[in-house]
Amino acid sequence: MRKHLLAVVACLSLAACTSRPADEVAPDQPTFVLGAPTGPNGVEPQPPLLPEGVDVLAVPSERVISMWKHPKDTDSTFALDTKNPMGTLSPMLIEAAKRRAGEAWYRVLLPLRPNGTSAWVRERDVELRRIDQRIEVDLSERELRYYVHGDLEEHFKVGVGTDATPTGTGMFYVWVKVDYASPYQPYGIAALGLSGFSPVLSEWPGGGRMAIHGTSSPSDLGNAVSHGCVRVLNDDLKSLLDVPLGTPVEITA
Repeated sequence: MRKHLLAVVACLSLAACTSRPADEVAPDQPTFVLGAPTGPNGVEPQPPLLPEGVDVLAVPSERVISMWKHPKDTDSTFALDTKNPMGTLSPMLIEAAKRRAGEAWYRVLLPLRPNGTSAWVRERDVELRRIDQRIEVDLSERELRYYVHGDLEEHFKVGVGTDATPTGTGMFYVWVKVDYASPYQPYGIAALGLSGFSPVLSEWPGGGRMAIHGTSSPSDLGNAVSHGCVRVLNDDLKSLLDVPLGTPVEITA
């Protein structure tokens, strides 16, 4: 993240909560649907809302959807604009699920400050999609690992935040993808903007949003050199360019 690159402000800035008209979403993968097996005496039992050991995304059915602090509340708490700065409706990672009065509700991780902010959304307002890709960043090892269907596909050294501007830890997801024409500018060939933010920077391009982005400098790798982003050598980043929005990104200390 570099303060002088003003063009990135629009690309990685936070989508506002509004009530603007809805846009359609083009799914990256087929919609994920859970089955409902028939039980004894022909009675159809309640199926599990979420499968175990599988990451599932909530894909917005409209651009602006209602969010609840608690699913038992009568009125929604706020409306979330799910359109990211690149014009795509961004899926949200599901953390939990429950039923209320026969309706399914999902607690989703939001791309808002503070990191870890979540809210509940109704089943009718989203579609479920299974996500089989996952990224893990180990700050102590300064290493990124990319998994597909649970198998390690790629791993490589990365640059991470300094002691003064550390990379935030926790569970995040890919919120926006931005490509760049020149591989030699500060974000390399592309940036995967995350749902989380720097723990110390807010008056910064994009409001301090963290990203996994490219670099043309091999000396960045394995070192604490960034303002909180994860720097990946451009050639290594090519293996991550096709990850879908919503891909989980776990960053650990």
